[in-house]
Amino acid sequence: MTTALTVETDPAQLCCEPSSQPVLNAVDAQESARVLKALSDPNRLRLLSIVKAGDGGEACVCDLTEPLDLGQPTVSHHLKILVDAGLLEREKRGTWAYYSLVPGALEAASARILGL
Repeated sequence: MTTALTVETDPAQLCCEPSSQPVLNAVDAQESARVLKALSDPNRLRLLSIVKAGDGGEACVCDLTEPLDLGQPTVSHHLKILVDAGLLEREKRGTWAYYSLVPGALEAASARILGL
């Protein structure tokens, strides 16, 4: 004959201890989402690559439409998103705009991704 043994459990022991690891606050989460969203488009990744590979680490907007086989308004839209995300900076020279990587921006984006 087997008898069942009932053990009363303290409700406080049913939940685990809260983590002591830091978590993303709302502002950092929004900033990370903005950067990750900017990086989530293949054309924007290609634009970053073209700019990075350009002479002196920059590229004229006139050189960015042909490699992507996209119209100028579409390329300008993608560039604006990359600038707004803090990944590229824009410098106007005469009638042309030149784009370059923001120093440390890709490393910071990588750290955000790895820190999640």
